[in-house]
Amino acid sequence: MVNLQQLQNDSEQPFTLPGQSKTNHLAGCSEAITPPNYLVENDTFHQPTYGLESLGMKNLGRVFHNLSVPQLVEQALARKEGVLAANGALVVETGKYTGRSPNDKFIVKEPSSEHEIDWNKDNVPISEAKFEQLYRKVITYVQGRDLYIFDGYVGADPKYRFGVRIINELAYQNLFAHQLFLRPSPMELISHKADFTVICVPGLHGDPIDDGINSEAFIILHLAKKLVIIGGSRYSGEIKKSVFSMMNYLMTKQNVLPMHGAANIDKKSHTALFFGLSGTGKTTLSADPKRSLIGDDEHGWSDDGVFNFEGGCYAKTIRLSAEFEPQIWAAIRFGTLLENVIIEPDTRIPNYDDNHLTENTRAAYPLRYISNCAVSGLGSHPKTIFFLTADAFGVLPPIAKLTNEQAMYHFLSGYTSKLAGTERGITAPQVTFSACFGQCFFPLSPVIYAKMLGERLEHHTETSVFLINTGWSGGRYGVGSRISIKHTRAMVSAALDGHLDTVEYTPHPIFKVLVPHHVHGVPNKILDPRNTWEDPEAYDLQAQELARRFAENFEQFKDVPEDILAASPVVK
Repeated sequence: MVNLQQLQNDSEQPFTLPGQSKTNHLAGCSEAITPPNYLVENDTFHQPTYGLESLGMKNLGRVFHNLSVPQLVEQALARKEGVLAANGALVVETGKYTGRSPNDKFIVKEPSSEHEIDWNKDNVPISEAKFEQLYRKVITYVQGRDLYIFDGYVGADPKYRFGVRIINELAYQNLFAHQLFLRPSPMELISHKADFTVICVPGLHGDPIDDGINSEAFIILHLAKKLVIIGGSRYSGEIKKSVFSMMNYLMTKQNVLPMHGAANIDKKSHTALFFGLSGTGKTTLSADPKRSLIGDDEHGWSDDGVFNFEGGCYAKTIRLSAEFEPQIWAAIRFGTLLENVIIEPDTRIPNYDDNHLTENTRAAYPLRYISNCAVSGLGSHPKTIFFLTADAFGVLPPIAKLTNEQAMYHFLSGYTSKLAGTERGITAPQVTFSACFGQCFFPLSPVIYAKMLGERLEHHTETSVFLINTGWSGGRYGVGSRISIKHTRAMVSAALDGHLDTVEYTPHPIFKVLVPHHVHGVPNKILDPRNTWEDPEAYDLQAQELARRFAENFEQFKDVPEDILAASPVVK
């Protein structure tokens, strides 16, 4: 059961507001004690609004500002938003929406940004009039309701840091923000300024006909106002990815390449990047006991090096193993938020193998819960870059080295398989091409981000790029088997340690990528994927089918340089 001493050790002292008793940090306190976040003036209670009136919010219930982790957990429990697991984590269910809902995300089409945005199926326009209509519904909805505010930052490098304000109607989602973003010190909190704001009210449902949206859920970014409104979905990942999308727009204006990927660093200050869509292994592979974790998902690459956007991790927990993912396993404790993880009714022990709610079970925890994290969130220019793909066709090699031209090609292609649960409606792996390994989060043309990557690879000639297949081998999904995490780790380690700098390579006959002849700790047979299929001719047909898909997808990038086009697979 929950270790009370451990809870006390893991908790932090709450920030004490002026006029607030230091001993009064519990929710639901008696009338004889000053309620949290209330100021006392002339023996009467006065509730501060923390500037919410500037957003048009008025006649509110209680407003809670930057509560500590224990306070937020207490609030969530008191409001019956979740329960405690045996390991101390807060467990919640997100209802109908257990993953991102890409069909419900919109960007306001307004004069200052409309000519910059790459309008497509991921960046869908909505009018300013419809945004204002929904915004009026938001500020009407919050009247009389309790709200939770988190004021913090994104961007570990102070040169590129933005202030962010997250406003929630649910305590557990404010805990999510508290754990995922960078927390201010007490002095920083006094002078904090929000460069952009996210308002998340899952209880408010939109009207598809009246509001010009696709369902009751809506995630709308207004780039000019630097404002995001979210309704209809209790999935916390919408908050995180909305902030990431905003950063992906703003960072390019400061000559910083925003990246959907994890990063870690060794004792020699050699940084590694792991690009990939959700479920391809970014969090798992970057959490390496031999290396310090910089961050597991969202980073910027500036002229000075790599820096984390966030202060926490949002790890998939389905089939989580203490043996293969010891750091993530140990990070799930008091203060961690578990979404849609099933716990045993009596013991409250999490069952990470149970997927009856979703395959997309999640854990949100601060980076410092990883024992050997890089507290600064900063790293050098990367020495090694990995592109992670979960190949449902089962034809890509488990590891291959890429030339700079091939790296640009695969970055623009962003091939992978969307895994079950990561998006609403995905129940089995689906082949997809997502430029920049996360096109749905990037408002600008993929070519802009790819050009920035190419400039960095050209300048940092010592950087090596590898393609890692964390998907299937020996056959396509349903026939072959998922590549062993043990073997994948061995291949990643060999690349990081420099062992692959001296081995021989053979170009793949179809995909042209360079396949190593030997990797220490990995059977030679699995390095050539054709050898793992019972029927080599069936492999050839499947490989040609994937090559054709690559070619069809890349037709949208015909204006890229010839040397990048030459890196495309051979289609017979």
